[in-house]
Amino acid sequence: MAMPNFWDDNEAAQAVIGEVNVLKDAVTAIQQMETAYEDIEVMMDLYAEEEDESLIPDIVKETEALQERLNEYELQLLLSQPYDRKNAMLELHPGAGGTESQDWADMLLRMYTRWAEKQGFKVETLDYLPGEEAGVKSVTLLIKGHNAYGYLKAEKGVHRLVRISPFDSSGRRHTSFVSCDVMPEIDDDIEIDIKPDELKIDTYRSSGAGGQHVNTTDSAVRITHVPTGVVVTCQTERSQIKNRERAMKMLRSKLYERKIQEQEEEAAKLRGEQKEIGWGSQIRSYVFHPYSMVKDHRTNHETGNVQAVMDGELTPFIDAYLRQQLGHTAQS
Repeated sequence: MAMPNFWDDNEAAQAVIGEVNVLKDAVTAIQQMETAYEDIEVMMDLYAEEEDESLIPDIVKETEALQERLNEYELQLLLSQPYDRKNAMLELHPGAGGTESQDWADMLLRMYTRWAEKQGFKVETLDYLPGEEAGVKSVTLLIKGHNAYGYLKAEKGVHRLVRISPFDSSGRRHTSFVSCDVMPEIDDDIEIDIKPDELKIDTYRSSGAGGQHVNTTDSAVRITHVPTGVVVTCQTERSQIKNRERAMKMLRSKLYERKIQEQEEEAAKLRGEQKEIGWGSQIRSYVFHPYSMVKDHRTNHETGNVQAVMDGELTPFIDAYLRQQLGHTAQS
């Protein structure tokens, strides 16, 4: 940063500053934990000398707070894969069921947006296709922040909802499914071979959330990678050129994620694992009726506070999944 030509490339400079801030945050976290530990030691010494019972609640409170900080820091250390630190692209696609499943997708969109905001991440909508009556037919988010992909890869899979449908006049119970796909945002320094003659590029009119967001020109872009059948769309920008650039970045991320998944499947075969790897399997159930419960089927972590989860309290589920994955890695 002290080099005279540091600001010649503004984008590269911002990346370096971002990396410095991450390192500073890590050092600050360690220093704060050391200070908290020393404060607890002082209180323990006072209690040992004076046997003052009034110190016990403070000692317990500070110890629990330190344990929470330590768990949070340890969770970040679990994210050691090279792409864990990247921004995340998150896609939601409702299953069969029309309005009911599209409304469920909209609820998950709100949940992930709330979670990201609580983490201090920035959320951009890359593509949004509204439902005919309610909810969304599909949505793609770019969630920007350190380790965004590392955390959100725990959410990849099918999410199941059981509730009394507000769209059913008979008040019957419905089960809905939405698939969540998560990919790391890939930088230009990672090579993904995409040949121009393998691409089918279409333009169309944006179908955003309404008002000023809906364009009157064909600025939205759809790119199909013919060899794999992978399709990406982007309509967030008013410029067709910018939408095309973003769509190409999304395509690179999808193809990179596909490559990662193939490597994981091959590794699983070599280890003799029979479990399915990929986003297609159901990972979590959200039950609103006849009782309240959210349960992750991979880790068995569950909570009865459904509303808190829908308000973005996802970290305990992510924590449980990452620690389980660490255990699998250690065993293999």
